[in-house]
Amino acid sequence: MYDYLIVGSGLYGAVCAHELSNRGKKVLVIDRRPHIAGNVYTQKVEGINVHVYGAHIFHTSYKDVWEYVNRFAEFNNFVNCPVARYKDECYNLPFNMNTFTKLWRDVFTPEEAARRIAEEIGESYVENPANLEEQAINLVGKTIYNKLVKGYTEKQWGRDCKELPAFIIKRLPVRYTFDNNYFNDRYQGIPVGGYTKMVENMLKGVELKLDCDFLKCREELEKLAEKIIYTGAIDEYFGYIYGPLEYRSVRFENEVLDIPNFQGNAAVNYTDREIPWTRIIEHKWFEFGKDEEGRDLEKTVISREYSSEWKKGDEPYYPVNDKKNGELYERYKALAEKEKKVIFGGRLGSYKYYDMDDVIKAALTMLQSI
Repeated sequence: MYDYLIVGSGLYGAVCAHELSNRGKKVLVIDRRPHIAGNVYTQKVEGINVHVYGAHIFHTSYKDVWEYVNRFAEFNNFVNCPVARYKDECYNLPFNMNTFTKLWRDVFTPEEAARRIAEEIGESYVENPANLEEQAINLVGKTIYNKLVKGYTEKQWGRDCKELPAFIIKRLPVRYTFDNNYFNDRYQGIPVGGYTKMVENMLKGVELKLDCDFLKCREELEKLAEKIIYTGAIDEYFGYIYGPLEYRSVRFENEVLDIPNFQGNAAVNYTDREIPWTRIIEHKWFEFGKDEEGRDLEKTVISREYSSEWKKGDEPYYPVNDKKNGELYERYKALAEKEKKVIFGGRLGSYKYYDMDDVIKAALTMLQSI
């Protein structure tokens, strides 16, 4: 008999397993996939740690979380500086002085950039924006919206910006400095050797069973432990009794190229609607194009990302946090609170988009409560 059965070996499950095991609890971790680490899973291809389920860049301002993850991995000093490609033009992200001086050839100073953006907003300002397009133009004006927001957002959500609710974009980061660092957090980096290696270190000494679907073997598995920590989809756990929660999913096209450099950057976003993919990731640049011994890698691996509507059987990525889904989640949450033996957590168990540091923080906070 186990003290805890943990369903899912992603970050939330791995943190729970490590901490409970350290406290002397007998723990079994199961995962329906044939590998550990959930969506942060990395797989070595041609010496490159490929982010199989999309790019993951660890960033946090929580000093305790940063110190915590550094117990399991050495982090490099990668800084996320994505590039946006609009037709035959390239711009730096997030929106900063490098972006503005290229968008407007007569803008050179922060004051000039702020004035130009304010002028554009003033020309098109809508008191009560009825949709995402009006909201975005209220925030950054038409030039930035048309070149760097509109097409990318429409591909992400699969609908015209005029059909999307205004609340999806509450703010758009605008920086009046020449700073291409996408994140404002104090700490940032990629684990040397990949995230899988980091999660392996978290799960050392913990019993693990892969290719094990909790919901298919539920009756048998529930008998194995006093308590269950469930990190799968909350609606699926309850058999979609109220209907499925909505997600956006992502499809990846991966390619190994016999060249050392495809795009010169880890992430390039394609912001015009005509290009079907949202971005291309070149994985080697997360670790500066070198292997673990510091040698230059001769090949490269790229992933084109395509956003899509989620359907049963797809991997759920981004919760659709609108009013309808929020109310539906509350109904499932009420059911979850009645489950005396089961603790729901993580991205899918909470129907919440989490950054990695927030996942770890949430797991550690939950463990304090038990």
